[in-house]
Amino acid sequence: MRTGLVAGVLFILAHFALLIGITTPEKFYFDEVHYVPAARQMLEPVMREPMLNPMHPPLAKQFIALSIHSLGDTPLGWRYPGVLFGSLAVVAVYLCGLALFAARGPAVAASLLAFFNQMLFVQSRIAMLDIFGLAFSLLAIAAFVHGFRRERPHLWFALAGIGLGLSAACKWSGLFVLAVCIVIIAVIRLMQNWRTQFADARPEDWYWPDLWPDFKAWHFAACFILIPAAVYLATFIPLYGFSVPDIWQAQRRIFSDNTTTAIAGHTYMSSWPSWPFLVRPVWYLFDKVDEDHIAAVVLLGNPLILWPALLAVAICLRDFIVTRRVDAFLILAFYLGPYVAWALLPRTLGFIYYYLPAATTASFALVYALKRGSTPVWLLWAYVAIGFAGFAAMVPISAAFIGTSMATFSRLMIFQNWI
Repeated sequence: MRTGLVAGVLFILAHFALLIGITTPEKFYFDEVHYVPAARQMLEPVMREPMLNPMHPPLAKQFIALSIHSLGDTPLGWRYPGVLFGSLAVVAVYLCGLALFAARGPAVAASLLAFFNQMLFVQSRIAMLDIFGLAFSLLAIAAFVHGFRRERPHLWFALAGIGLGLSAACKWSGLFVLAVCIVIIAVIRLMQNWRTQFADARPEDWYWPDLWPDFKAWHFAACFILIPAAVYLATFIPLYGFSVPDIWQAQRRIFSDNTTTAIAGHTYMSSWPSWPFLVRPVWYLFDKVDEDHIAAVVLLGNPLILWPALLAVAICLRDFIVTRRVDAFLILAFYLGPYVAWALLPRTLGFIYYYLPAATTASFALVYALKRGSTPVWLLWAYVAIGFAGFAAMVPISAAFIGTSMATFSRLMIFQNWI
């Protein structure tokens, strides 16, 4: 009961914060020029050719289309689904924190740090696809981590499979989290087949020889292959009906786009090794209001959260190696998996907003590092306050409706390559 109450409060607060000034600017900005027209096209009585934005699955665009149909073809109609799913992502971080830390305080702290990291805030206020995939991935991670500690994880793993199928149906990067789950289970099953045992086994170990005794191979296939695939493919039926050739051709188009190296450069492109260091942001909007004032939206990330998160990840790695802690193991898996996976793709065009899933799960590493051992509780909440201060300082360049002066802009742009 209390868990639901806290989740409800977090949702309402995040929803209110994200909704303020959501209609500014009243024009398309950044990639809204691709996704809103594609959503509009889905509302036409007969789908015309060529299909717009065929390089991504349809689910997130279907949510935007539903909002346009319900709220009107206005900035609110375009962006409200992002607000809704951004608020849901904050709740999902809380649920993940409960599963990881088994305590409400650290779970709430993780959700606040995820919100204050600036990336989630900005991505929830623009009609792009990433926030939808993030919300479903986080819900899936919460279910997976909750099931990981149980003798019979079947239902929780099935729920994770549903969430991962929905995430992939928004954007194929959702497959990275699915791959992490598959690898974790495969490694554990392999070790069990080898009859691996730790000589000094502890209750907090990430591996146990008798983990999930009734979870068979066909359960694994159902939860992490059949269910995600069925959920994913079902999202194409509103567009193509039950035409297998058309649905298959749609997958070929998506695959071709996501693996090609023949993509032109972009002013704000950056490579995956640079993302955790916040080397190159993406300016979604930079409009001059008058001689000394601008309306700006930058996706950069909060340095007061995301730079210290690298040290926190290192602490998780140390504890995983030295003490084999299950919480450190799972945090590492869901931070590194969705991040390092980008190194495996041949495409040369990358942006820092691809780091959004890892930046969000980095909040778990921060909470883990700040609550380990005999660390006083107040230190965690003091750090949350520091994170909020960094977030508040960046609000003038995170929300276009506020606007800022050129002097404030110059102060916030610490490095030349941030401009």
